Amino acid sequence: MESWQGKHFSITDPKGVKTVIYEVYVTRREYLDKYPKYTMERLNSTEQIVGDMSKKTFYVEDPQEDGNRLVIFSFAKEKVVINNGILLGDEVRISKSPMPFKYNKLYSEEPTELKEVQYTPNLKRSITIIDPDTAEEVKPVLYFDEETNEVKGKCKLKPYKSYFAFELREDKDAIK
Repeated sequence: MESWQGKHFSITDPKGVKTVIYEVYVTRREYLDKYPKYTMERLNSTEQIVGDMSKKTFYVEDPQEDGNRLVIFSFAKEKVVINNGILLGDEVRISKSPMPFKYNKLYSEEPTELKEVQYTPNLKRSITIIDPDTAEEVKPVLYFDEETNEVKGKCKLKPYKSYFAFELREDKDAIK
C-alpha cells in the first residue's frame, strides 16, 4: 500500500469548467545562470463527479513553512480564468481578483490531422501549452539536431484549433 505525505485541498468545478493548478518554484540564486527564475509543476489531482459538479482534490507533496505558491487556471467555453494563491499551513488563500482571458475558438466541420510544429526551446524560458478543451498539457518531444548542433522540440498540434500557452516571468516594472 502506498503512503502519501503532504497536503491536499479540494475545489468544485461547475459543469463545463476544468481547473488545473500548478505549484510555482523560485530557482535558487546559484542556479539562475542555467535555469529560469521561476519553474512550475502541475499538481496531481483526483476527480469525483457529484451531480453536475466535479470535485477535484489537488495534492501538494512538499508543503513549505512559508507557503507554496499556486497558479490556478479554470478553463470554460472560450475563456480561461487565471488566478493565484498560496497554500499556507492548512489553508489555501486565493486572490480576490482573478484575471479572465477570452480567446476565439476556431471551428471546422472537416476532420483535421495533427501537425508537427518544430521550434528551438529556450530552457531558460519555461513555456507551457494547454489544450483548453481537455485542460491537458501538450508536451513537446525534445531531440538533438546534429545539422544545427541544437536541442529542438516538436509539438503535435491540430490545425485551426486554439491552444493556451503561458510563461511565468517577473514584471520588473512592478517591483519597486
